Amino acid sequence: MLGLSVERLRADMNRLLALLFHQFLQLQQLQDESSPNFVSEVVNIYFHESEKLLRNLRALLVDKEFSDYKKMGTHLNQFMGSSSSIGAQRIRNVCVAFRAASDQNNRPGCIRALELLEYEYCYLKNKLHELFQIEQQRILAATVRYPMQQQHHQQQQHQQPNNP
Repeated sequence: MLGLSVERLRADMNRLLALLFHQFLQLQQLQDESSPNFVSEVVNIYFHESEKLLRNLRALLVDKEFSDYKKMGTHLNQFMGSSSSIGAQRIRNVCVAFRAASDQNNRPGCIRALELLEYEYCYLKNKLHELFQIEQQRILAATVRYPMQQQHHQQQQHQQPNNP
């Protein structure tokens, strides 16, 4: 994979970033040398919290006697907020539809929305993992010099006249 050009890796990253809203790009802008893992730390917190929320939503809907749609709405509000903060627009949109079904006490609609939410969450998680792998490859490709590149670079330095 190291044989891929930096341009190709950047194009792959841009393709994946198209899935995310501008908030994710703003997160990336906050990352610098003093906090090189900022984005991955924020995303990992998002994954951890989202998985708890999904488990809670699933537990509520599995209960045949469930009637606390207000509690479901609270979980959905949390999910919408955290998804918006990292730019996960598709997940946020599913949460809005889920919330509408919850507000109508529509159990079958909530079950369908939960299934779609779980699908979108898994899709986002896979794409973000792919994005982070591409970013790591891009960093490696930008810093690794192959023997041929090093030899060519050294030859260019020897050919340049020294200006005192």
